[in-house]
Amino acid sequence: MSRGGTNHRRLSGNHMESEKRRRHGAVRSRRARAWRYIVLGVPSLMLALWVAGAGSAGASAAYNAYVVSTNSNSVTPVNTATNTTGSAIAVGNQPTAIAITPDGTKAYVVNQGSDTVTPINLTTGTAGSPITVGTQPVAIAISPDGTTAYVANYRSNSVTPISVSTNTAGTAI
Repeated sequence: MSRGGTNHRRLSGNHMESEKRRRHGAVRSRRARAWRYIVLGVPSLMLALWVAGAGSAGASAAYNAYVVSTNSNSVTPVNTATNTTGSAIAVGNQPTAIAITPDGTKAYVVNQGSDTVTPINLTTGTAGSPITVGTQPVAIAISPDGTTAYVANYRSNSVTPISVSTNTAGTAI
């Protein structure tokens, strides 16, 4: 069948769908590869910033950044005034997120590969015992009053509260 000098092929419904999938499949797979690259690159470093001494009369604020490294299973403190790093603090397997209590004394690191959260005493720079949470934890937030950390668990589709004063996990929500 010819229209205006071009040859058009008439496709049945099934053939049209497979033709659409064939044409758009390459685009989707290229996008999927690019997205996979972006997603895999993001969690390798997670950064938290804490301002110590802010509000103190006459005291200059000291800034510390805490960098989570998924590849080395550690958290590294960085003095942002001098751009120097402190000693790396070992945490669990595949750390992916960090949250710092409002008073700046503790950090909690989500270890996605070991289904735990590692508390860190920021005053001494030492890690505490890992706290078991749900399956594949991915994110953490601390309540404004600093009493509870909330951990989002991807695979178990739950949120685990952690008491900051005792470093114990409560019943998953």
